[in-house]
Amino acid sequence: MAALVLLRFIVHDHDNLFVAAEAVHSIGISVLIYKLMKEKTCAGLSLKSQDLTAIFLAVRLYCSFVMEYDIHTLLDLATLATTLWVIYMIRFKLKSSYMEDKDNFAIYYVAVPCAVLALFIHPSTSHHFVNRIFWAFCVYLEAVSVLPQLRVMQNTKIVEPFTAHYVFALGVARFLSCAHWVLQVLDSRGHLLVALGYGLWPSMVLISEIVQTFILADFCYYYVKSVFGGQLVLRLPSGVV
Repeated sequence: MAALVLLRFIVHDHDNLFVAAEAVHSIGISVLIYKLMKEKTCAGLSLKSQDLTAIFLAVRLYCSFVMEYDIHTLLDLATLATTLWVIYMIRFKLKSSYMEDKDNFAIYYVAVPCAVLALFIHPSTSHHFVNRIFWAFCVYLEAVSVLPQLRVMQNTKIVEPFTAHYVFALGVARFLSCAHWVLQVLDSRGHLLVALGYGLWPSMVLISEIVQTFILADFCYYYVKSVFGGQLVLRLPSGVV
């Protein structure tokens, strides 16, 4: 909350926060690519988390093409291509180092509830009913797509540096994205929520942004604590994530 207040005063154009979020996310993906290419190992990475990421990106890309084609469509296309490459590397090239026994989060625990929620709470725009459900589904799924990765880290208790850098970058990117939405709502005195439609959908968009930020908040705290403590390998206490 303190960081949010600080950003409101030092960043005059809050749209820059969204650009910053995309930039930090790109840095995180670059770290992940470096790990896979240079270290030739995918130990500590969750394939299921990457699968969920590919699903929500593919759905969002489809929605972007049929609903609002803009620069974000190109960004999503690049991110999806990278994610599919990561999935390929984990499934085939580096399969021997994949910790399948640790990656034991059942993705239907999040995919099914997100689909059901999207069926009942979705945008109230003039677009086709199915497209509106798809759009809501990708928003909800993005918020929880990192849960399998957190489960892997919970099971191993020890997170090697590159995986920690990647997850921390995700946390920062999602905080900046959340800050962008919250500050936009405050600046517009709530009119932005009205512009998104009526019913529960505007509130659910904001809640989804907040949820995906707080899911990673605990990990980010221990990451920063570990970095300042001079530890290269992050050790998570019991009960974290």
